[in-house]
Amino acid sequence: MGLLKKVVFLDRDGTINVDSANYIKSRSEFDFIPGSLAAIRDLTVNGFTAIVITNQSALARRLVSPAELDAMHAMMCRAVAEAGGNITDVFFCPHMPDEGCKCRKPAPGLIDIARQKYRIDLADSIMVGDSAKDIACGRNAGCGRTVLVESGLDPDVEKELKRKSISADYVVNNLQEAAAWISRVGRGNFPLSPSQTRT
Repeated sequence: MGLLKKVVFLDRDGTINVDSANYIKSRSEFDFIPGSLAAIRDLTVNGFTAIVITNQSALARRLVSPAELDAMHAMMCRAVAEAGGNITDVFFCPHMPDEGCKCRKPAPGLIDIARQKYRIDLADSIMVGDSAKDIACGRNAGCGRTVLVESGLDPDVEKELKRKSISADYVVNNLQEAAAWISRVGRGNFPLSPSQTRT
């Protein structure tokens, strides 16, 4: 059995759903960013495997229970399925930033767990997220490409990337634009200048 190709790792908060400085603590606070459901549908239709990779320190902060987080992810996956898409799996880090774990982005631990579970060809995978941590995680894990979406809370995320000497292969406004670019990449239709450009 060969390696799984065409995998797209998706950040959650700020990429799929609207983020909050106070954390997303319940299903009632979980709101999809306009176009994100259609984006995951388009990825699915074009043969990509979508896997969610997310930091969820709200668990360690006791702002959300494990049961509620599971219910939130089940609701998310159900909504994606009803829209015609599919999320294959959700991997999350429950730790605080100062715990020194190997799974909190920008560490590559969650992607490595996914790689082992599904035998993923990371060189043929793409990491999509709204923060410098997401892009660094994709780089650290060995993903073939990274895409930054500017739908999160940090308006200066590109400056943060530059400060850390990290760059995304593509920068777009939201997940729907990211999905459109990824679909073109999957068909071998690369933009002339992908680095730091928008559709």
